[in-house]
Amino acid sequence: MQQAEFIRFKGDISNIAVPEKFTNPFDYEPCELSRIAVAELQQCLSNKNTKGKMFGVLVVKSLDGELGYLAAISGKNDIVLPVVLVPPVFDLYNEESFYTKGEAELTALNNNIAELENSNRYTEGLQRVIRIQFEANTKINNFKKHIREAKLKRKELRTEAIKTMSNESFLQFDNELTKESMWQKAELTRLKSYWKQKVLEVQSNYYEQIKYINELKSERARKSAFLQKKLFESYSFFNALGEQRNLIDIFSKTDQKVPPSAAGDCAAPKLLQFAYKYNYIPVAMAEFWWGLPPVSEIRRHGHYYPACRLKCQPILGHMLKGITIYNNEKPAIDNKKITIEIVYDDEYIAVINKPVGLLSVPGKIDNESVYSLMKNIYPKATEPLIVHRLDMATSGLMIIAKTKDVHEHLQKQFLNNTIQKRYVAIVNGYIANNEGVIELPLRVDLNDRPRQVVCYEYGKPAKTIWRVVERYEDKTKVHFFPVTGRTHQLRVHSAHHLGLNTPIVGDELYGTKATRLCLHAETIKFTHPVWNKNISFKVEAEF
Repeated sequence: MQQAEFIRFKGDISNIAVPEKFTNPFDYEPCELSRIAVAELQQCLSNKNTKGKMFGVLVVKSLDGELGYLAAISGKNDIVLPVVLVPPVFDLYNEESFYTKGEAELTALNNNIAELENSNRYTEGLQRVIRIQFEANTKINNFKKHIREAKLKRKELRTEAIKTMSNESFLQFDNELTKESMWQKAELTRLKSYWKQKVLEVQSNYYEQIKYINELKSERARKSAFLQKKLFESYSFFNALGEQRNLIDIFSKTDQKVPPSAAGDCAAPKLLQFAYKYNYIPVAMAEFWWGLPPVSEIRRHGHYYPACRLKCQPILGHMLKGITIYNNEKPAIDNKKITIEIVYDDEYIAVINKPVGLLSVPGKIDNESVYSLMKNIYPKATEPLIVHRLDMATSGLMIIAKTKDVHEHLQKQFLNNTIQKRYVAIVNGYIANNEGVIELPLRVDLNDRPRQVVCYEYGKPAKTIWRVVERYEDKTKVHFFPVTGRTHQLRVHSAHHLGLNTPIVGDELYGTKATRLCLHAETIKFTHPVWNKNISFKVEAEF
């Protein structure tokens, strides 16, 4: 008897080819079976105006050879559908679970601490401590001031006395002044001791409250750490080899060491875990967004998306062991075939046309880049050579500096926004307005580098001016004039729903993969760093 979560295809799929390998969850085009499963699931979902969610389907084969699929949602299973979604790997919201009980204990501690810190006894005690400390400091500082003034007065008296008194009389007079000084110092010591005791008396009761609150906070920290550890241990994942590892073990081998929040609650791990647990054979997978987009990320209704890297890559790296997956990695660049067009060249600078697929500077794995090629072409040039960068997927004009002084001069022009650049792009939609300005602050997506997200709290200001050049039936050619130069700025400003609300053609990070990203740095205008005259260059895009 099949599990209720196993969903049979509604139509005839007997003539549809079964993939030879499993989906690469981080780089894929959904196979036909996955698309059919997604289409059937979407028929069960409400309209796109609901709160957005990431869904996933896993096409599987049962032990008796029947093809069907499983469905899951990332995060909490908080919707009701005609089909049964696979359960979470660990049910955080089960009222009888240790986590729910532990959360209740932490909530009670939080409430207790908040109640104590907001109580009249606590606030009045704090006010008494502040008042007594202020009074003590005032009395002591006033007496110190009196001592300083008396010292100056004694100095004046000695100066006058030595002029009129005999030696014997002056020595006796000076001795009396010294006694006065010693008495004042002793009095200051007694005064400090007196007020210290007064302050301690007032503080003692208040500090007892502080001590008790701190003990509660320490207890809260211990309980929270224990609960978190137990939770991570409860998220345990199988793979095709029958091996089982929990989150702590999986993430201990990564750079971050500690599992991030909500690790294991995405659709992909849920689907594979259920398949392994009930002996279904994974065939293919796809994840898609349904509903309104979030404020920060680029998510479009009905579009397919890869699994996130920070939370899912370590988990899926374990879960997919024993399964042959499609390797969709881009082939390594053939260094012998790389040619860079030199648009302009003199003793101080060069202007090049960067081809698609070439890094501006060496990466972690691929060392071939504009920088390395320029070092070979201009061996006498001093580093750092690269004045500004273009994304690997973007083509177009770049300035190369051949000396450090020239590099510094050009960098200042960029910082002062005096270098004018124009990009040309084809976006995947019809843009009705003719021109506009986009201002959306950007930062890196910590869960899925190198993607960028819109963030009004921590993002860096990013501004883009745009203008429509030409309209086609379902696409638009646009000129972008970036005022700032943030990573992926034009790509995010184009794709985000608060920007142009349509991705650039071929943008596999924020849109849909194609032959190439249709984004090209077409013109650049700047002041020659040595000759001090304005120069400009233009290279037409190949799309």
